[in-house]
Amino acid sequence: MKTVLLALAGVAATAAMAQKSATQSIEEYRAMLADGNPAELFEAKGEDLWKQKRGPKNASLESCDLGKGPGVVKGAFVELPRYFADTGKVQDLESRLVTCMERLQGLNAAEIAKTPFGKGEQNNVTALATWIAAESKGLKFNLPQSHQQEKVAYEVGKRLFFMHSGPHDFACASCHGEEGKRIRLQDLPNLTKNPGDGIGFAAWPAYRVSNGQMWGMQQRLNDCYRQQRFPYPTFGSDALTALSTYLGVNAQGAKSIAPAIKR
Repeated sequence: MKTVLLALAGVAATAAMAQKSATQSIEEYRAMLADGNPAELFEAKGEDLWKQKRGPKNASLESCDLGKGPGVVKGAFVELPRYFADTGKVQDLESRLVTCMERLQGLNAAEIAKTPFGKGEQNNVTALATWIAAESKGLKFNLPQSHQQEKVAYEVGKRLFFMHSGPHDFACASCHGEEGKRIRLQDLPNLTKNPGDGIGFAAWPAYRVSNGQMWGMQQRLNDCYRQQRFPYPTFGSDALTALSTYLGVNAQGAKSIAPAIKR
């Protein structure tokens, strides 16, 4: 009996070491890729788009207010989503950019919202978001919660995070609601609290190596809904903004590493 117990303990120890090895290997893989993160190309494009005069009004986005005053980019990313008085609603980075593109440049916000990710002006929105995020790399998240609508967005996002839906009865919390969960050899961070620097909300936008695409946070959340076999929320929807608010407030104090690189 003692021999059997020792054998079982050995198997358990070996399995634990294998799991740790897999996690370490993935982290090493990411570290190697980060040296030449293709997100840098999107950063350059985004900076150029910010300064370029475009659209029916032949104007740039240099007077766009992302929450810290017209044209101020540094530090804006780590304080979004937030309430904007000129739209009367809480907006995340991507939806706020579309507001500026419509008001300053005369582009059609509704058409941009209907455009698939990675196509046309949506691709430009992702590039802009990538550059703006990069300008706040290393800064700590500090989403405001002073306005009533910001507080409401947080509470709605929290309910959506725990809401089970779809044919598999999944929720965001099914994967990210507790410690110690894994999928495809990867650790799943607990996003109901601050998961730490550069994890979860603090890593997007990010370049996806598996499909060679740059993803903003809205596309990342949509993909979570896809995996739940649930209909995609509309781009710029209050649901996506609320979820981002919940995740962003939970990430309070974490340092941003966006734009990151993912498998």
